[in-house]
Amino acid sequence: MDIYKEALSLHEHLRGKIKITSKFDVRTKEDLSLVYSPGVAEPCREIAKNPEKVWDYTIKSNTVAIVSDGSAVLGLGNIGPHAAIPVMEGKAMLFKKFAAIDAFPICLDATTADEIVETVKRIAPVFGGINLEDIAAPKSFEIEERLQDIGIPVFHDDQHGTAIVVLAGLLNAARVTGKKLSELKVVINGAGAAGIAIAKLLLCVDNKNDGICQPVGEIILCDSKGVVHKDRNDLNDQKRNSLYFTNPHNIKGTVFNALKGADVFIGVSVGDLLSAEHIRSMALDPIVFALANPTPEIMPEEAYRGGAAIVGTGRSDLPNQINNVLGFPGIFRGALDAKAKSISPGMKIAAAHAISNCITNLSHDQIIPSSLNEAVGYRVAEAVYRAAMEENQGT
Repeated sequence: MDIYKEALSLHEHLRGKIKITSKFDVRTKEDLSLVYSPGVAEPCREIAKNPEKVWDYTIKSNTVAIVSDGSAVLGLGNIGPHAAIPVMEGKAMLFKKFAAIDAFPICLDATTADEIVETVKRIAPVFGGINLEDIAAPKSFEIEERLQDIGIPVFHDDQHGTAIVVLAGLLNAARVTGKKLSELKVVINGAGAAGIAIAKLLLCVDNKNDGICQPVGEIILCDSKGVVHKDRNDLNDQKRNSLYFTNPHNIKGTVFNALKGADVFIGVSVGDLLSAEHIRSMALDPIVFALANPTPEIMPEEAYRGGAAIVGTGRSDLPNQINNVLGFPGIFRGALDAKAKSISPGMKIAAAHAISNCITNLSHDQIIPSSLNEAVGYRVAEAVYRAAMEENQGT
């Protein structure tokens, strides 16, 4: 089967993968009076008196906007808002299937952070959460940061969703290999939105190492020019700031230099980067998460030939798929149920532990639940809700 031809045919046949349906069947004049004029005036008056009632009387409590400018779509790059719509529709389907959330694609014809921030603020009243998606770094960092005060969770899934599922997989990979997180040397290749978010979460930078999660021992962050170190003069603000919590010994050189003696490789970069020889240079029984799509930084068979103990990729046709769908539906479900105003580091870490705990029979080929496991979203939602309430995030 040619998956691309089949997908194109399906999209042409469906003309969009989602639709809006009514919860109430309007059949009589009385029905019409209840859902529209004059009856609809009463919930309007109640919300006007108490804006918090909007959560009780409207779709806000179960609706998420999937916001993108199409500037960093999958492996396709900057393809623009129109071409991004099929991806955002697909994500809306996953919200519905795995967390019963109504999500809608909001693909913006916008090029600057100011435009996106302003637009999101203006549409926020109808939504209970904002999922930022496929927005290029470093603009994505700024947008998310500037939207943290709008009263509903704003979550850049390419950053935090990836980091949460990576942490879940690493927790279980460490258990299988008998490695201690606190002693792990981790090399992350890719210093964009995902790579920096992974580094932060693995080191628990945002929650001040408060015991929720044991931080890893050391992280070396690399980009296309090699190791991110303090003597480079070509770093953007995000990469420069990452040096507060990465590369403590200020090592230099290529990603291949950084890999020598490392326990873990996490790739969020480009395909066909590594060979078996590079894996052999790592510590005994290394853990390899090669997450570039559709071609991983190294294929599992090549990584195993180099001595890898555990290999995960982003592909559904290979074992140990590290897939964001394990995270974002349940994270938003828990946040919506708690009426949380943001998604805290503690909520992210609770989500990672919930995902990792869904696997009871750990093995080298089973460190993460299946992406189609419908129970995961609700386990994550429960953990996120509990964390939100404990932190007084919710109401």
